[in-house]
Amino acid sequence: MKSFAAKVEEGVKREDAKPSVGPVYRNLLSEKGFPPRHSDITTTWDIFSKSVEKFPNNKMLGWRQIVDEKVGPYMWKTYKEVYEEVLQIGSALRAAGDEPGCRVGIYGANCPQWIIAMEACAAHTLICVPLYDTLGPRAVDYIVDHAEIDFVFVQSTKIKGLLEPDCKSAKRLKTIVSFTNVNAEQSHKALNIGVKAYSWLDFLLMGREKPKETNPPEPCNVCTIMYTSGTSGDPKGVVLTHEAAATCVVGMDLCMDQFEEKMTPDDVYLSFLPLAHILDRATEEYFFRKGASVGYYHGDLNALRDDIQELKPTFLAGVPRVFERIHAENQKALQELNPRRRLIFYALYKYKLAWMNRGYSHRKASPMADFIAFKKIRNQLGGRIRLLVSGGAPLSPEIEEFLRVTCCCFVIQGYGLTETLGGTTLGYPDEMCMLGTVGIPAVYNEIRLEEVPEMGYDPLGENPAGEICIRGKCLFSGYYKNPELTEEVMKDGWFHTGDIGEILPNGVLKIIDRKKNLIKLSQGEYVALEHLENIYGQNPLVQDIWVYGDSFKSMLVAVIVPNPETVNRWAKDLGFTNAFEELCSLSELQEHMISELKSTAEKNMLRKFEYIKAVTVETKPFDIERDLVTATLKNKRNSLLKYYKVFIDEMYRKLASKRS
Repeated sequence: MKSFAAKVEEGVKREDAKPSVGPVYRNLLSEKGFPPRHSDITTTWDIFSKSVEKFPNNKMLGWRQIVDEKVGPYMWKTYKEVYEEVLQIGSALRAAGDEPGCRVGIYGANCPQWIIAMEACAAHTLICVPLYDTLGPRAVDYIVDHAEIDFVFVQSTKIKGLLEPDCKSAKRLKTIVSFTNVNAEQSHKALNIGVKAYSWLDFLLMGREKPKETNPPEPCNVCTIMYTSGTSGDPKGVVLTHEAAATCVVGMDLCMDQFEEKMTPDDVYLSFLPLAHILDRATEEYFFRKGASVGYYHGDLNALRDDIQELKPTFLAGVPRVFERIHAENQKALQELNPRRRLIFYALYKYKLAWMNRGYSHRKASPMADFIAFKKIRNQLGGRIRLLVSGGAPLSPEIEEFLRVTCCCFVIQGYGLTETLGGTTLGYPDEMCMLGTVGIPAVYNEIRLEEVPEMGYDPLGENPAGEICIRGKCLFSGYYKNPELTEEVMKDGWFHTGDIGEILPNGVLKIIDRKKNLIKLSQGEYVALEHLENIYGQNPLVQDIWVYGDSFKSMLVAVIVPNPETVNRWAKDLGFTNAFEELCSLSELQEHMISELKSTAEKNMLRKFEYIKAVTVETKPFDIERDLVTATLKNKRNSLLKYYKVFIDEMYRKLASKRS
């Protein structure tokens, strides 16, 4: 069997109060130790400034202007043009009173100004503190106060919320700089609380009139405090140094050098995941290292396809829900084909898959099938796509296989957290044995599994599995102002992720569960809620699902957003002609759902207490606007409980009445 990772230490059995730990694995490039850093890249400022020297006239940042509610073509700034603005914005920050080490907030959707502000911070050893575009006012208020932010770059549509009385920490701000303009009302409100408000052009002009020499950071300086939204509680401030961020980019360079296909200055990335999230930030840093181009979506995720067709990217990174929707749209289109054409499609699909499973690259497996059947799917992604990367949560093997076969490009999964700067593991292109896994350790990290006895996971047991622990050069320095939480997750140099994984015999990591969403039911049985959501979510009837249980109840219930296509087919078979919203209120649909979920549970050999006993049917998908999911579309359990509390109580009341 081909091995993709090197075992560098053996596992250790449980001793006294210490849990057992599995073997330590590294990237094959690091088997004899982490490669020495013979690189001119030691900080994120190096990444940007060196690329300006090498690729001054390359397109760097692209955006689409909206005029009279019409979205125009992509416009571009070169590396040299961005650099000139960075110098001016950095000078303005210093002229306005910012000193090295000060925290500077950036609040808004992805755009060139976001990156220019970020690079200006790096140029003067200022600490960039991203604020999620999708965080509510309370979280923004908390971060501004917790990080002690005095200066904020902000999207014009967010200024109003930042100056509202509810945002109490706004009073500590000294300066607000809009990505675009500031109107008279906003300027007046800002002045009333002692805040100076600048338009982007005015701030540029200040920097031009009061130029300052750059004051680049040392590798040990803090680069950013990146707050993770989390699924409960206040956001955590993850402290990342310049050295850790630069090391990740250098490691990616070393990793990519192994492959025939490499990233080049001609590559184009479509950025739509929040820049305040590590997956997009790390991806963009790597693109800047290569002198490549980043184009930003125009702000409407529902119109993302239009941006794709206009930009024609070569690279896309997304969370599983993005790719699940691509898969669902294509499955719908296949069902609408006449039977003969559908038969031809699946025959070609199986033919190409068979050759890929024999070791042929996606490009050579079946050019005929690509031309006849899959070219249309590739064109949906702009026609130039070379690589799709899924991260943030596990992507189902079924969907990953479909994308690998039909998109005519490399499709891989990766794994990482904000605390590990995103790129902890990454799959290999065209290795079908990595289907359903998240790949191997990055060059400057090592991984091991630790026993979780309460869940029955033992890395030295018959089926080796455990909590994923990470050690290496690409790790955070700690949680800002929270040493207790830092000590809780950092033990003997190992970061404990809270994710449960298994390392396959070939050294590849697979995510199978989540430790932190473990609850104990009233009968004493432990239940992993996220694991159950992943299983029940495989049912075609389910579009979104939130499973709930607590220690005072013996049964699980769920709120489910059904798949409209599946529901409409079910309704047609039974003779119902109601609209989708009306169908969702039918008791017949609830009973059908319970039956379907039971079948899924039996198929996956779940234990009886893991069966869902009651459901509430929701017509609208869980969304960020109602604060029901994080920016990476993970369920926010506390928010969901608060939102659906009445329905949860009613489901348990009905279950109790049935038993009495």
